[in-house]
Amino acid sequence: MRKVFYISDGTAITAEILGHAVLSQFDIEFEQITIPFVESMEKAAEVVIKIDQSFFEQQPPLIFHSIVDEKIRATIERCNGISYDFLNTFVAPLEKQLGIKAEPKTHRTHGIANEAYSARIDAINYSLDNDDGISLKHLDKSELILVGVSRCGKTPSSLYLAMQFGIATANYPFINEDMENLKLPPELKKNKHKIFGLTIDPYRLHEIRTQRLANSKYASLRQCRAEVKEVEMLYRRERIPFIDTTKHSVEEITAKIIDTTGLKRQMF
Repeated sequence: MRKVFYISDGTAITAEILGHAVLSQFDIEFEQITIPFVESMEKAAEVVIKIDQSFFEQQPPLIFHSIVDEKIRATIERCNGISYDFLNTFVAPLEKQLGIKAEPKTHRTHGIANEAYSARIDAINYSLDNDDGISLKHLDKSELILVGVSRCGKTPSSLYLAMQFGIATANYPFINEDMENLKLPPELKKNKHKIFGLTIDPYRLHEIRTQRLANSKYASLRQCRAEVKEVEMLYRRERIPFIDTTKHSVEEITAKIIDTTGLKRQMF
């Protein structure tokens, strides 16, 4: 199996994201190794040894790196792997286009010096405090409210929106007891313009709930069908935008939500 190294003098998140995006185009498996915080020549030399040792086991490893320090970068690139430098690939052409020199600085991309960092932490805390209908008292402070049946993807989507984009997201579950006369609670009704619905294929919902609580009414296919049907009828009746999460990852779900709602994406 071909080895891939993601190396950075920071968190290595950028190298991982870009590397994963590139490698996803190839239908083969890779052994992926992430090495963050390569901030000294000593650490760089250790990394080179590790890379070179893997070279003798198989084909040359691939190295995706985003290293600001020129000396550390040069050391890494002397290894026996195939290097791809994400930063310099784009920085040099941009310097020419913008007419100014870049000012390299480690930890700038994902550091707390970013003013938006506090906003992201606040969004995460808000989403945790307003998960699964825990509280309906502070919906006026939300930017988005996700609703849907239990286990359709509300919580992971809420947290991803907060962590990745700094969007303060609450979520509210519609449960079996609501189905007799399903309607929006008054607190949600007042914030209807912020509501976005999630739905899911009943068979997939049945599988997910069975893993959690097998042989229960909650997990039965009949119950799943009934709940999904009622909730989708509510969405249409109240004109609430919604998407089917069945075949989508949390990244795709949240991207579709942002695209539909027009919420501002903030990257950190």
